[in-house]
Amino acid sequence: MLTERDVEQIKKEMEHEFPNDMALQQVHIARKILAKEAELKGISYFDYINQLSKDLNLVQ
Repeated sequence: MLTERDVEQIKKEMEHEFPNDMALQQVHIARKILAKEAELKGISYFDYINQLSKDLNLVQ
């Protein structure tokens, strides 16, 4: 699980990379968070997304 500090660092990086586009910032923040969570679990980004999708389908 990411810490609040990790998330804040990602936000700062994206604000710097896309200073005038809040929508792009939000998309890339979400993508970076998911990628970091996948890395922490030791699986690929796409495998992590598939796992999340399956978990959401079980809840519905």
